[in-house]
Amino acid sequence: MSNSNIGNKQPALRKPVVLMTMGTQERKGHDYQVMTHKYITPLVDFADCIPVLVPTCCGTEALEAYLDMADGVYLTGAGSNIDPTLYGQQNETPGKAQDKDRDLFDIPLVQLAIARGLPIFGICRGMQEINVALGGDIYQKVYAEPGFNDHRENPDDPVEVQYAASHSVTIEPGTWLRDTLGSDQIRVNSLHGQGLRNLGEGLQPIARAEDGLVEAIHAPNLSPFLFAVQWHPEWQAAKNPDSIKLFQAFGEACRAQVRKTQAGKRHQAA
Repeated sequence: MSNSNIGNKQPALRKPVVLMTMGTQERKGHDYQVMTHKYITPLVDFADCIPVLVPTCCGTEALEAYLDMADGVYLTGAGSNIDPTLYGQQNETPGKAQDKDRDLFDIPLVQLAIARGLPIFGICRGMQEINVALGGDIYQKVYAEPGFNDHRENPDDPVEVQYAASHSVTIEPGTWLRDTLGSDQIRVNSLHGQGLRNLGEGLQPIARAEDGLVEAIHAPNLSPFLFAVQWHPEWQAAKNPDSIKLFQAFGEACRAQVRKTQAGKRHQAA
Protein backbone atom coordinates (compact mmCIF):
# COMPACT_ATOMS: atom_id res chain seq x y z
CA MET A 1 0.00 0.00 0.00
CA SER A 2 1.41 3.40 -0.95
CA ASN A 3 1.88 6.22 1.53
CA SER A 4 -0.68 8.30 -0.40
CA ASN A 5 -3.32 5.60 0.07
CA ILE A 6 -2.57 5.47 3.79
CA GLY A 7 -3.00 9.22 4.04
CA ASN A 8 -6.34 9.10 2.24
CA LYS A 9 -7.79 6.30 4.35
CA GLN A 10 -10.99 7.40 6.08
CA PRO A 11 -11.10 6.99 9.88
CA ALA A 12 -13.37 4.29 11.25
CA LEU A 13 -16.82 5.52 12.14
CA ARG A 14 -17.07 5.57 15.93
CA LYS A 15 -20.28 4.65 17.73
CA PRO A 16 -22.53 7.62 18.46
CA VAL A 17 -22.70 8.99 22.00
CA VAL A 18 -26.25 9.73 23.16
CA LEU A 19 -27.22 11.75 26.23
CA MET A 20 -29.93 10.30 28.48
CA THR A 21 -31.06 12.56 31.32
CA MET A 22 -31.90 10.89 34.62
CA GLY A 23 -34.69 11.67 37.06
CA THR A 24 -35.06 12.20 40.78
CA GLN A 25 -36.26 9.41 43.04
CA GLU A 26 -36.35 9.32 46.84
CA ARG A 27 -35.58 6.05 48.62
CA LYS A 28 -35.51 5.72 52.42
CA GLY A 29 -34.53 9.32 52.99
CA HIS A 30 -31.93 9.46 50.20
CA ASP A 31 -32.26 11.24 46.86
CA TYR A 32 -31.25 9.16 43.82
CA GLN A 33 -30.75 9.90 40.14
CA VAL A 34 -32.24 6.99 38.20
CA MET A 35 -32.78 5.50 34.74
CA THR A 36 -34.50 2.18 34.08
CA HIS A 37 -32.91 -0.61 32.06
CA LYS A 38 -35.81 -0.78 29.61
CA TYR A 39 -34.85 2.59 28.14
CA ILE A 40 -31.11 1.90 27.98
CA THR A 41 -31.02 -1.54 26.38
CA PRO A 42 -32.79 -0.77 23.05
CA LEU A 43 -30.53 2.25 22.57
CA VAL A 44 -27.57 -0.13 22.79
CA ASP A 45 -29.08 -3.17 21.08
CA PHE A 46 -30.93 -1.57 18.16
CA ALA A 47 -29.72 2.02 17.80
CA ASP A 48 -26.14 0.76 18.37
CA CYS A 49 -25.26 3.87 20.37
CA ILE A 50 -23.33 4.53 23.57
CA PRO A 51 -25.56 5.93 26.34
CA VAL A 52 -24.23 8.63 28.65
CA LEU A 53 -26.45 9.05 31.71
CA VAL A 54 -26.66 12.70 32.69
CA PRO A 55 -27.64 13.84 36.21
CA THR A 56 -30.18 16.65 36.28
CA CYS A 57 -29.74 17.50 39.97
CA CYS A 58 -26.72 19.80 39.56
CA GLY A 59 -28.17 22.53 37.37
CA THR A 60 -27.26 23.42 33.80
CA GLU A 61 -23.73 24.76 34.27
CA ALA A 62 -22.23 21.72 32.49
CA LEU A 63 -24.93 21.46 29.83
CA GLU A 64 -22.77 22.73 26.97
CA ALA A 65 -19.97 20.37 28.01
CA TYR A 66 -22.33 17.41 27.84
CA LEU A 67 -23.55 18.53 24.43
CA ASP A 68 -19.95 18.82 23.21
CA MET A 69 -19.58 15.05 23.61
CA ALA A 70 -23.01 14.17 22.19
CA ASP A 71 -24.16 12.90 18.81
CA GLY A 72 -27.80 12.65 19.91
CA VAL A 73 -30.26 13.26 22.75
CA TYR A 74 -32.74 10.66 24.03
CA LEU A 75 -35.48 11.90 26.38
CA THR A 76 -37.26 9.05 28.16
CA GLY A 77 -40.49 8.64 30.04
CA ALA A 78 -40.75 8.94 33.82
CA GLY A 79 -43.28 8.72 36.61
CA SER A 80 -43.30 12.48 37.15
CA ASN A 81 -45.22 15.30 35.47
CA ILE A 82 -43.76 18.51 34.10
CA ASP A 83 -44.29 21.56 36.30
CA PRO A 84 -47.37 23.25 34.74
CA THR A 85 -46.08 26.74 35.52
CA LEU A 86 -43.55 26.15 32.74
CA TYR A 87 -46.39 26.17 30.21
CA GLY A 88 -48.56 28.80 31.90
CA GLN A 89 -51.05 26.67 33.84
CA GLN A 90 -51.95 25.98 37.45
CA ASN A 91 -51.28 22.49 38.76
CA GLU A 92 -54.38 20.29 38.32
CA THR A 93 -52.69 17.11 39.58
CA PRO A 94 -51.15 18.04 42.96
CA GLY A 95 -51.00 14.38 44.01
CA LYS A 96 -48.70 13.49 41.11
CA ALA A 97 -44.93 13.66 41.52
CA GLN A 98 -42.94 16.38 39.78
CA ASP A 99 -39.25 16.55 38.91
CA LYS A 100 -38.37 20.21 38.56
CA ASP A 101 -34.64 19.53 38.28
CA ARG A 102 -35.27 17.46 35.18
CA ASP A 103 -37.68 20.08 33.79
CA LEU A 104 -35.15 22.87 34.18
CA PHE A 105 -32.39 20.77 32.61
CA ASP A 106 -34.25 19.12 29.75
CA ILE A 107 -36.04 22.19 28.41
CA PRO A 108 -32.81 24.11 27.65
CA LEU A 109 -31.24 20.80 26.57
CA VAL A 110 -33.87 20.46 23.84
CA GLN A 111 -33.41 24.05 22.72
CA LEU A 112 -29.60 23.84 22.58
CA ALA A 113 -29.63 20.42 20.91
CA ILE A 114 -31.87 21.81 18.17
CA ALA A 115 -29.53 24.78 17.75
CA ARG A 116 -26.65 22.33 17.26
CA GLY A 117 -28.61 20.17 14.83
CA LEU A 118 -28.41 17.07 17.03
CA PRO A 119 -30.89 14.20 16.57
CA ILE A 120 -33.50 14.03 19.34
CA PHE A 121 -35.77 11.10 20.24
CA GLY A 122 -38.44 11.54 22.93
CA ILE A 123 -40.70 9.02 24.64
CA CYS A 124 -43.80 9.88 26.72
CA ARG A 125 -42.59 12.55 29.19
CA GLY A 126 -39.78 13.23 26.73
CA MET A 127 -42.30 14.13 24.03
CA GLN A 128 -44.07 16.47 26.42
CA GLU A 129 -40.75 18.12 27.35
CA ILE A 130 -40.03 18.79 23.67
CA ASN A 131 -43.45 20.36 23.26
CA VAL A 132 -43.03 22.62 26.29
CA ALA A 133 -39.47 23.56 25.26
CA LEU A 134 -40.89 24.83 21.95
CA GLY A 135 -43.72 26.82 23.52
CA GLY A 136 -46.51 24.23 23.51
CA ASP A 137 -48.71 23.14 26.38
CA ILE A 138 -50.30 20.00 27.82
CA TYR A 139 -53.63 18.52 28.77
CA GLN A 140 -53.00 17.77 32.43
CA LYS A 141 -55.94 15.35 32.61
CA VAL A 142 -56.61 13.83 29.21
CA TYR A 143 -59.10 11.45 30.84
CA ALA A 144 -61.21 14.43 32.01
CA GLU A 145 -61.25 16.20 28.63
CA PRO A 146 -64.46 15.85 26.58
CA GLY A 147 -63.98 13.60 23.58
CA PHE A 148 -60.80 11.92 24.76
CA ASN A 149 -60.35 8.41 26.09
CA ASP A 150 -58.61 7.42 29.31
CA HIS A 151 -55.06 6.61 28.24
CA ARG A 152 -53.86 5.54 31.69
CA GLU A 153 -52.87 2.03 32.66
CA ASN A 154 -54.65 0.14 35.44
CA PRO A 155 -52.26 0.35 38.43
CA ASP A 156 -53.55 -2.98 39.72
CA ASP A 157 -52.63 -4.87 36.55
CA PRO A 158 -49.31 -6.73 36.28
CA VAL A 159 -46.69 -4.80 34.32
CA GLU A 160 -47.00 -7.10 31.29
CA VAL A 161 -50.68 -6.15 31.04
CA GLN A 162 -50.03 -2.46 31.62
CA TYR A 163 -47.55 -2.35 28.74
CA ALA A 164 -49.58 -4.53 26.37
CA ALA A 165 -50.92 -2.91 23.18
CA SER A 166 -54.22 -1.24 24.02
CA HIS A 167 -55.20 1.01 21.10
CA SER A 168 -54.36 1.91 17.53
CA VAL A 169 -52.59 4.98 16.20
CA THR A 170 -53.08 6.22 12.67
CA ILE A 171 -49.98 7.50 10.91
CA GLU A 172 -50.13 10.49 8.59
CA PRO A 173 -49.66 9.45 4.95
CA GLY A 174 -46.54 10.65 3.18
CA THR A 175 -44.54 11.03 6.40
CA TRP A 176 -41.16 9.46 7.12
CA LEU A 177 -42.83 7.51 9.94
CA ARG A 178 -45.21 5.91 7.44
CA ASP A 179 -42.26 5.04 5.22
CA THR A 180 -40.19 3.74 8.15
CA LEU A 181 -42.88 1.46 9.58
CA GLY A 182 -44.49 0.56 6.28
CA SER A 183 -47.97 0.83 7.74
CA ASP A 184 -50.81 3.33 8.03
CA GLN A 185 -51.83 2.09 11.48
CA ILE A 186 -50.12 0.29 14.35
CA ARG A 187 -51.12 -0.95 17.80
CA VAL A 188 -49.40 0.68 20.78
CA ASN A 189 -49.43 0.61 24.57
CA SER A 190 -50.82 3.48 26.61
CA LEU A 191 -49.63 4.58 30.06
CA HIS A 192 -50.14 8.34 30.30
CA GLY A 193 -52.57 10.66 32.01
CA GLN A 194 -51.34 13.76 30.19
CA GLY A 195 -50.96 14.60 26.50
CA LEU A 196 -50.10 17.31 24.03
CA ARG A 197 -52.60 20.16 23.71
CA ASN A 198 -51.27 23.02 21.58
CA LEU A 199 -48.14 22.03 19.68
CA GLY A 200 -44.92 23.97 20.10
CA GLU A 201 -43.42 26.03 17.28
CA GLY A 202 -42.25 23.91 14.36
CA LEU A 203 -43.76 20.65 15.60
CA GLN A 204 -46.00 18.61 13.32
CA PRO A 205 -48.30 15.74 14.36
CA ILE A 206 -47.60 12.54 12.43
CA ALA A 207 -49.71 10.02 14.35
CA ARG A 208 -52.92 10.21 16.36
CA ALA A 209 -54.85 7.90 18.65
CA GLU A 210 -58.39 6.79 17.87
CA ASP A 211 -59.75 9.79 19.82
CA GLY A 212 -57.57 12.26 17.93
CA LEU A 213 -54.93 12.77 20.64
CA VAL A 214 -51.48 13.43 19.17
CA GLU A 215 -49.31 10.35 19.64
CA ALA A 216 -46.23 11.23 17.56
CA ILE A 217 -44.53 14.44 16.44
CA HIS A 218 -41.59 15.54 14.34
CA ALA A 219 -40.03 18.86 13.34
CA PRO A 220 -38.49 18.63 9.86
CA ASN A 221 -38.00 22.39 9.66
CA LEU A 222 -36.08 22.52 12.95
CA SER A 223 -33.86 19.46 12.91
CA PRO A 224 -32.69 16.66 10.61
CA PHE A 225 -34.17 14.26 13.18
CA LEU A 226 -36.51 15.36 15.94
CA PHE A 227 -39.07 12.65 16.65
CA ALA A 228 -41.13 11.74 19.69
CA VAL A 229 -43.95 9.38 20.63
CA GLN A 230 -46.43 9.23 23.49
CA TRP A 231 -46.37 5.43 23.75
CA HIS A 232 -43.51 3.25 25.03
CA PRO A 233 -41.58 1.59 22.19
CA GLU A 234 -38.77 0.70 24.61
CA TRP A 235 -40.94 -1.91 26.37
CA GLN A 236 -39.77 -5.36 25.24
CA ALA A 237 -38.52 -3.71 22.06
CA ALA A 238 -36.86 -6.92 20.87
CA LYS A 239 -40.32 -8.46 20.44
CA ASN A 240 -41.77 -5.49 18.53
CA PRO A 241 -40.63 -4.91 14.92
CA ASP A 242 -42.05 -1.37 14.95
CA SER A 243 -40.02 -0.47 18.04
CA ILE A 244 -36.85 -1.88 16.52
CA LYS A 245 -37.35 0.24 13.40
CA LEU A 246 -37.77 3.41 15.49
CA PHE A 247 -34.57 2.84 17.45
CA GLN A 248 -32.71 1.91 14.28
CA ALA A 249 -33.86 5.14 12.64
CA PHE A 250 -32.61 7.16 15.60
CA GLY A 251 -29.31 5.29 15.52
CA GLU A 252 -28.87 6.04 11.81
CA ALA A 253 -29.53 9.74 12.47
CA CYS A 254 -26.90 9.72 15.21
CA ARG A 255 -24.39 7.99 12.90
CA ALA A 256 -25.05 10.68 10.30
CA GLN A 257 -24.18 13.22 12.99
CA VAL A 258 -20.92 11.37 13.71
CA ARG A 259 -20.01 11.43 10.01
CA LYS A 260 -20.77 15.15 9.86
CA THR A 261 -18.60 15.81 12.93
CA GLN A 262 -15.70 13.73 11.64
CA ALA A 263 -15.87 15.39 8.23
CA GLY A 264 -15.77 18.81 9.91
CA LYS A 265 -12.67 17.85 11.88
CA ARG A 266 -10.92 16.58 8.74
CA HIS A 267 -11.76 19.83 6.98
CA GLN A 268 -10.31 21.85 9.85
CA ALA A 269 -7.15 19.75 9.83
CA ALA A 270 -6.64 20.09 6.07
